[in-house]
Amino acid sequence: MAILNRKARHNYHILETFEAGLILTGPEVKSIRQGQANLGEAHCLIREDKLLLIGCHISPYKPAAMNNPKDPARSRQLLLKKREIERLLGKLKEKGLTLVPLKLYFNERNYAKLQIGLARGKKNYDKRQDLKERDIKRDLQRRYKV
Repeated sequence: MAILNRKARHNYHILETFEAGLILTGPEVKSIRQGQANLGEAHCLIREDKLLLIGCHISPYKPAAMNNPKDPARSRQLLLKKREIERLLGKLKEKGLTLVPLKLYFNERNYAKLQIGLARGKKNYDKRQDLKERDIKRDLQRRYKV
């Protein structure tokens, strides 16, 4: 089960993607497995050489009521190699670049992973152009459906 940030590709040009691990509690992992997470308002920051996911809402896991974290939207640390974080920090100093969470999923070894993208914001005319291209592509597929 993968949790997608659907607005990310609509609002940003994704230049590069990275796969990062997350530091989670047990009930948070179970809640993500049930699909009870939301990346809609989430973003990533680098503070004190640590990569953080901020604003990701992971709903409390009901059977583990005693062990759930107090704040479901707390900031969570992301795991990347130090060299990768330094490289990202250098790229983020460019004007207009940001880190956006794209997808939260479990890999083949059952570890929770977050795909983050180095992104540049789209202008309104870029968004309209993308919608127009998508509509044209959909119409062509309908017409020439075999």
